[in-house]
Amino acid sequence: MWWLARGEHALPTGVDWLTPREAQRLAGLRFPKRRVEYLLRRLVTKHAVAAVTKLPADPAHLARIEVANAPSGAPYLLVDGRAVELDVSLSDRAGWAVCVVGSGTFGCDLELVEPRTDGFMRDFLTPGEQDYVTGQPDPDARHAAANLIWSAKESALKVLRTGLRRDTRSVEATVHSGPSGKWAALTIRTREGYVFPGWWRRDGQFLLTVAGTGPAPPPVALEEEAVLAAAVPVHSWLGQPPSGA
Repeated sequence: MWWLARGEHALPTGVDWLTPREAQRLAGLRFPKRRVEYLLRRLVTKHAVAAVTKLPADPAHLARIEVANAPSGAPYLLVDGRAVELDVSLSDRAGWAVCVVGSGTFGCDLELVEPRTDGFMRDFLTPGEQDYVTGQPDPDARHAAANLIWSAKESALKVLRTGLRRDTRSVEATVHSGPSGKWAALTIRTREGYVFPGWWRRDGQFLLTVAGTGPAPPPVALEEEAVLAAAVPVHSWLGQPPSGA
């Protein structure tokens, strides 16, 4: 597997790098937040696929790559209108997006290190996960642990192709410690007994997790691995009116 991150600052001014169907879908999105997230997810995915398949990353070649969605919401790829034998998972948070590219069934999730309430933990984390969070030595570590557990769950729910339609307490994450900016192991177990191994890393204010149906090495960065370490969360859509308003 490979991974790539992109921030809002990298978005082109035009949309000639989208396929006609992508441009049509974009035109139907009224709210700035949805539009920015839609564009950012497609930009990072197209750049990741171009890097893996050795395509140039100019608008004309990016427009040959289409990021579509199955009925479950899971993304899949088309190049020149034909399915390709690459699997992807993508996630965005606070003006940044990550794409993981590879083979097999896997999911990724990007989160911020931010405060989570006791109510959030009761509603979405298992008792064991809550114990892990509250056992951390200081507030920053507790915030990081809560968001890490949440991110691992999100990755697992993408593997299951259910997303948040499924009770998040039906999957339980176990994470192992690791140095900042490096991959460390995690494991998610489902209520049915399935085990999804994976990886996590903290880069600055961001947490990234990946989980899959079987053991795999950690994803390899397609570009500079430390890009998220210096990333600043962005909410450029705040205060912008809906399209057509």
